[in-house]
Amino acid sequence: MNTEAQRNESTSTPAADENQLMAERRAKLATLRSQGVAFPNDFVPADRAADLQARYKDVTREQMEAGTPVEVSVSGRMMLKRVMGKASFATIKDGTGTIQYFVNIAGVGDAAYEAFKHFDLGDIVAARGTLMRTKTGELSINCTQVRLLSKSLRPLPDKFHGLSDTEARYRQRYVDLIVNDETRTTFIARSKIMNAIRSFMTANGFLEVETPMMQPIPGGAAAKPFITHHNALDQAMYLRIAPELYLKRLIVGGFERVFEVNRNFRNEGVSPRHNPEFTMMEFYAAYTDYHWLMDYTENVIREAALAARGTTLLSYQGKDVDLGKRFDRLTIVEAIQKYGPEGGHVYTTEQLADAAFLRAELKKLGAHVDGPQLKNAAVGALQLALFEEVAESRLWNPTYIIDYPVEVSPLARASDTREGITERFELFIVGREHANGFSELNDPEDQAARFHQQVAAKDAGDDEAMFFDHDYVRALEYGMPPTGGCGIGIDRLVMLLTDQPSIRDVILFPALKKED
Repeated sequence: MNTEAQRNESTSTPAADENQLMAERRAKLATLRSQGVAFPNDFVPADRAADLQARYKDVTREQMEAGTPVEVSVSGRMMLKRVMGKASFATIKDGTGTIQYFVNIAGVGDAAYEAFKHFDLGDIVAARGTLMRTKTGELSINCTQVRLLSKSLRPLPDKFHGLSDTEARYRQRYVDLIVNDETRTTFIARSKIMNAIRSFMTANGFLEVETPMMQPIPGGAAAKPFITHHNALDQAMYLRIAPELYLKRLIVGGFERVFEVNRNFRNEGVSPRHNPEFTMMEFYAAYTDYHWLMDYTENVIREAALAARGTTLLSYQGKDVDLGKRFDRLTIVEAIQKYGPEGGHVYTTEQLADAAFLRAELKKLGAHVDGPQLKNAAVGALQLALFEEVAESRLWNPTYIIDYPVEVSPLARASDTREGITERFELFIVGREHANGFSELNDPEDQAARFHQQVAAKDAGDDEAMFFDHDYVRALEYGMPPTGGCGIGIDRLVMLLTDQPSIRDVILFPALKKED
């Protein structure tokens, strides 16, 4: 028996050098090529493993033997193989699950059985036959035909340990999906979450739309964009940091409820919470405000939780999270006083209204108070910075932080009753931001003034400040009805609902440094 065949049957045998194993497999492929078509494309499976397992789960071995034979055809990747003289077993995995092949000379003939003995783990193997149960009760296919459809030239990772190296899992997601069922489950859940959200939005009268991914002016968020150049137009273009300003143009145009699920791009750091390319859902509804948005956003998240987990009471990284209760609502000051600093004194309202105290406290905590974003900041922006330092990470159960200052909310509607405050919220769950929304600023003159302030901040060195978007102001000059809008971070929501610690675990192909 050759080295590869031994490895197929027992992981106790020391693994041969991978290059040697690949050489053996290439030799087998060369033999296949000499015999005719090496990668045939004339087999279409009529059955799926999970469907067969579900349909016949209650049918006993005796009932199968006494009844009419059930003819099936299946194809999948061979994950296990046991060769035992004149009869062998193989476990194959298709896109739905696994099922066992029973292969013997009586069923497939001498030549096919001899060929099967040389198939390798990872090969795509098709079979026809009849359903049976083994003596141990495992549903199996008693093969009358077994064929190699695709030769796997690279050996799979050890079948008992899978692909465990974290970076290798991200770089070779295709292998990760083959050998790690948890990974497959996560991305199946992601698809269910997306479907549930889309269904909920359309059921509530929202129209799904698409807006430009490349924009002449990046807008809708405070972030550093990626810059490219369009040769035909001979102008700089930016990968979008948010779709917001285009979606609100559609509100002006008369689409009163719109949403978009798509990628945003921000030229920022990579971490367990951040990927430079990420998925957001943004939605806008005319004749609503931020109070309505908070209620609606709660319902969107609950709908997603029910689709992914079947419940709104979750466990995340070993700690309970209750999405079923009404989400808490606190101002920035209230959150600082309730949650921070951990193990320290409670800040007084007077202290939190004192810019000098806030600067000193932030400096003590290591914040860069002399940088362009805080150097000339007023009390509201300093309060927000202190909140991010001492309270944000402690907001475990769903909490809306509301009433953000005007100076950090250039697109949000200002309060009619409280000077310097906007009708804005951010939603925090398990210590991280999940959503950002507000009553939209629809006063074109106020919006133009806010853009001028952003340009001044950019000129002063804040590379995350916004550009002046003249066309957006022009759109507002045609009149936008009172509107509420919100963005939900889909990747972070999937992290929460699938109990994953890193954003890379919920993005199929996350950003990585170039492989050496």
